[in-house]
Parts: sequence; structure tokens; C-alpha cells
Amino acid sequence: MSPFFRTGNDLTTDRLLLRPWSSDDLTAVLDGTRLPHWAEDFPAEGDRVIAGFLTERPEGLHEYGHRLVVERSSGLVVGSIGLFWPPSEGLIEIGYGIVVSRRGRGYASEATRALVAFALTAPGVRGVQAQTDPSNPASVRVLEKAGMQRCDGDASAVLLRFRTATVPPRP
Repeated sequence: MSPFFRTGNDLTTDRLLLRPWSSDDLTAVLDGTRLPHWAEDFPAEGDRVIAGFLTERPEGLHEYGHRLVVERSSGLVVGSIGLFWPPSEGLIEIGYGIVVSRRGRGYASEATRALVAFALTAPGVRGVQAQTDPSNPASVRVLEKAGMQRCDGDASAVLLRFRTATVPPRP
């Protein structure tokens, strides 16, 4: 069973809607304007960085690009998630963030699981990878719960790398 269903460009999970960023969302984040459909602590710093990135590189807004994470029960934007294009040697990088007020609910794992599955349907993508700081055990758990496996990095590493289990490691 798929971890999401698709309606147009939106991906829907049990509790979340992953929808593309709108130009209104990008402008509001960059201008510091609050929109009524945002959680009280959205945007986080990472969302501001992504909004700037997407403004400079609008190719990140395509079908397999960056999305906002919407809590279905409230209709509020609670984070963002995205794939960094283009793939390199068939691998695409994923990044995500959920606002503090909604952490601990499994939203990051749910969104990541759905976007990883969706990414694997993209032309030219054979795997998804991610990096996280080893001092961030919550992010490590998100990636593990999303079905990704650690592929390098040890306890002394600055960053740990994770990859979907279906991708053989590079020689």
C-alpha cells in the first residue's frame, strides 16, 4: 500500500497534505508577512532558507520539487519538505522540517515516507538520500522510520548519510 495518494500536484497521507509552495507563500515568508493558514511558529529558519532558495532557483518548484506540509485536521502549514534536483547518478537528496509546535507527532516521518515513495516514481531517480547531524537523534529516527538506512558516517562523523534501501552503495 502506498504511503500517499495523489490529487493533481498534491500528495495526501493519513494526516498530512504535501502541496507545492505558492508564489504567495514564498513572498510572505521572504517579506515576513503572516498568513492565516500557517501554524503560529511557521515559518522556521529552514523554511526561510528554502523560500530564498526557491525564489533564486524556481526549478525547485516542479512536480517533484519542494512542498509545504499541511496538517489536514487544522488546515495549517506546519513545515516544508523537498527534493533537491537534479538527481546525481540516479540519487536525489531530500530535506524536511516541521515547526516546534508540531514535533513529536510523527509528521516528519509520515511526510518523508510519502515523498521518498513519490520520488522513486520520478524519471531518472533510483534512490533517495539524506544527511543529518549525528547530534540530532530525532532526525536520525525520522529517516529510519521513513525506510532509509545509514550508508556512511560513524559516531565521530560531522554528518550521517542515509539512503533508501533499494539503492546499492557507490563503489
